Amino acid sequence: MGFLQNIFKKKKIIEHVHEDFSGLITDVHSHLIPGIDDGSKSLDESISLILGLQSLGYKKIITTPHIMSDYYRNDKEGILTGLKRLQEAVKLHKIDMEIDAAAEYYLDTHFEELIKKKEILSFGKNMVLFELSFFEEPKLLDQIIFDLQLEGYQPVLAHPERYAYWHRSFSHYEKLIDKGVIFQANLGSFSGNYGPEVMKTVGKLAENNWISLLGSDTHHMMHIQLFRTLKTNQVIQRLLIDNNLLNSKL
Repeated sequence: MGFLQNIFKKKKIIEHVHEDFSGLITDVHSHLIPGIDDGSKSLDESISLILGLQSLGYKKIITTPHIMSDYYRNDKEGILTGLKRLQEAVKLHKIDMEIDAAAEYYLDTHFEELIKKKEILSFGKNMVLFELSFFEEPKLLDQIIFDLQLEGYQPVLAHPERYAYWHRSFSHYEKLIDKGVIFQANLGSFSGNYGPEVMKTVGKLAENNWISLLGSDTHHMMHIQLFRTLKTNQVIQRLLIDNNLLNSKL
């Protein structure tokens, strides 16, 4: 029965394959406000990246600059100022793209302070995107999740597939899902762009139906070029066909 189901799924994907990512409608993770983090370096580059995302089928972008207390010291006011400048440039170039902004918060004590002060940039229904250290599991993780939920926020973990310390212990992912954390996977992870283990892990997360959002995590034009090779990726197509992703509702 499993063999027949797999054949049916493959047939369904072939018959309904999307020619782009228009089924997502909204991108929820990118770095397009120029000059404030490791993403776009100029307004011209930002416009090129937006046009690139538009060519992939996106209708709306929620761009998410880094906020890290010891590296990217962005704040709500600075991000919203940069957003306004970007929106004006999009309008000037007559690009049919809705642009909004939130942030990608690094989990540290500064993030904890911002939550308590309610100085958080969220998107959708109070969703808050945050990332972890790539080197070790943060001790504050459970407390931050609790604090976010206590203040009425929906925690969204950025690219969970990239945290190598969980690759051989999927119980950690399951615990986060049980706590109500939403997983946002990166498109590039499905290509092996971050390595084979990340690609294997994101496939397992997709198989378990634990991915609720897909994000481009666009920093530069090489990302746009990479995404063009992923239009017919079977795992992404399955996620689009199953229609359980939240992107289109934002």
